[in-house]
Amino acid sequence: MTSRLSALPVFLVRLQRPSPLIQSRGFKRWLRPTLQTLKKRKEKMDPEPLPRRSSFTDWNYKSELFAFGKRLGEDLNLDVLRAAVTTKEFVLSEMDQQKAVGIEVDTQINDNSKMIEEGNEIIHNYALNFIRSAFPKFPEEGVIAVLNYLSNDENLSTLAEKLGLADLMLTIEHPVDTVNLSNGFRAVVAAISESSGVDRANLFVRDFVMTQLVGKNINELWEINDPLRVLSSILQRDGKQPFEPRIVAEAGRNTILANYQIGLYVNKELIGLGSGESIKIATEMAARDALRELFDTTESMKPVNFDVESLPQAFANFSIQDWSQKNVEKLMKTSH
Repeated sequence: MTSRLSALPVFLVRLQRPSPLIQSRGFKRWLRPTLQTLKKRKEKMDPEPLPRRSSFTDWNYKSELFAFGKRLGEDLNLDVLRAAVTTKEFVLSEMDQQKAVGIEVDTQINDNSKMIEEGNEIIHNYALNFIRSAFPKFPEEGVIAVLNYLSNDENLSTLAEKLGLADLMLTIEHPVDTVNLSNGFRAVVAAISESSGVDRANLFVRDFVMTQLVGKNINELWEINDPLRVLSSILQRDGKQPFEPRIVAEAGRNTILANYQIGLYVNKELIGLGSGESIKIATEMAARDALRELFDTTESMKPVNFDVESLPQAFANFSIQDWSQKNVEKLMKTSH
């Protein structure tokens, strides 16, 4: 019996056979796992940095500097601001490139090395005075700890990046690293002082640096070693009797969910309350609570006043080794 295909013309038989060059339609089983693998590999890789803003065709550096000052609400000298965002390494690199192509080296390019020191001093002096005035009962060691937190490179670089300073920085590396960004912020503070005066620079520090204290528990920025010993020394300097710890409440004794609440009493007066999974930890937490009450840094304290333009207090707070409630109250009365 002859096949039906053999009865057809040759060209019709070829048309009915599937061509090897024509791909079949439908879902490719290899597509999904391949894309998933590529996505996982991309996530493990470091993110690619965005291109420099100056590489865009619509970039006008002078206009960007002018706009940056207006965004800050400051009337800045553009030459001073340009120097504030120019690193010393960038200037040296530019000089080397000019020498390489035979161009006369421009030695009038200013960098921000001196302005960094000036701005850092302005930030340090104003922030130190502000913290002392806002927390007059806080020991000086705690004041220094808060100051170091507010003025460290990480926080200042974050502020600089949010203000758009990263796009204006003239550096040899891209993206701009944390140190150069924070130094750029310090230099901008010096530029404001040089353009509008130190009082204007102080207000800038208040508005951008000191407002980081909003919603921040300053007790977490300073770790007190051995709070029981510190509390005992303060009570002794104030002429008070030693504290007496008492178990106020407990639950789950001899279990992994044990919890104790300890109260510290002086002359039958509760001065601190703390909880913990053991009596020792609860007693230490109660001592920390008592110290917060003495230093007036509890969660119920008054919010920091940022409306002040001039700070009256210029003297240092008492050290933790000399701190006593009587001395602090006398000092606060004399200051007012």
